[in-house]
Amino acid sequence: MEGHDVMQITRRTLIGGGIAAGAVGGAALWAAGKPKPAARYEVAFSDAQWKARLTPAQFAVLRQASTERPFSSPLNKEHRPGVFTCAGCGLPLFSSRTKFDSGTGWPSFWQPLANAVGTSKDFAIGYARTEVHCRRCGGHLGHVFDDGPKPTGKRYCMNGVALQFRPAKA
Repeated sequence: MEGHDVMQITRRTLIGGGIAAGAVGGAALWAAGKPKPAARYEVAFSDAQWKARLTPAQFAVLRQASTERPFSSPLNKEHRPGVFTCAGCGLPLFSSRTKFDSGTGWPSFWQPLANAVGTSKDFAIGYARTEVHCRRCGGHLGHVFDDGPKPTGKRYCMNGVALQFRPAKA
């Protein structure tokens, strides 16, 4: 093959290319999973102010998108009529009428209240999920999945520490 440049693929170039592609892909997933720049919300505080207002567990979940251990929330066993509110800002999020036992270990609902939550794509664990956050303060609540009961088919799987329960007035 005189006069022609021939690229020879060796194990070294194949492995090097694979490592480079993996690094680029890993960096993209890491960047996608990083917290997004703070949006402007009706209720907004500095990290120091949030830390003063919230328990360490609430801060970790609401402000750093952590997840509480399954079956650790007393709200799993909350069955009274009432409303579940955001532990960060008090916004009503879910009616007790939409709560169900999903068996996952987290309080689950098939529908939020109108204009209560927002959603965004979350790649923090390497694949796309739909994150649910409080519409008013941006606090991370959990994720929504398409395996819930009728009538919506949705399962809003929420961190109990991100919620507070307000019983209905008798």
